[in-house]
Amino acid sequence: MKVIFLKDVKGKGKKGEVKNVADGYAQNFLLKQGLAVEATNANVSTLDAKKRKEEKEAEQELENSKKLKEVLEALTVNLKAKSGEGGRLFGSITSKQIAEELQKAHGFKVDKRKFELHDAIRTLGHTNVPVKLHPQVTATLKVHVTEQ
Repeated sequence: MKVIFLKDVKGKGKKGEVKNVADGYAQNFLLKQGLAVEATNANVSTLDAKKRKEEKEAEQELENSKKLKEVLEALTVNLKAKSGEGGRLFGSITSKQIAEELQKAHGFKVDKRKFELHDAIRTLGHTNVPVKLHPQVTATLKVHVTEQ
């Protein structure tokens, strides 16, 4: 019997896959547990429509990320911190502080986990911080740290 998997089933198939399985297995386990539905013409066409919709949404998300990248690369986030001799900060500037200042000053809400800051900023001056907006889109945000 041909079935469309609604959820991942270990050893049998992944969500959205159409596979041929034993009739008893399909009727007694997959269909009863709600893990799959029978692959009728209507169900297959519904699956195709869902896949097209998901592809379109993914494409739209990529476009939005590219637009946001252009905007973020034109911005500079200014932060003030106390510093000692030689421009070393007392403490450090973290991705959380950068995200909060970006939200407050420019109105863009970007999750702090998207900032690829390997180590906190500990000196005065300009620093380029990579921001991963999408698996295929990475923007570079300019952060300027000045003395308080």
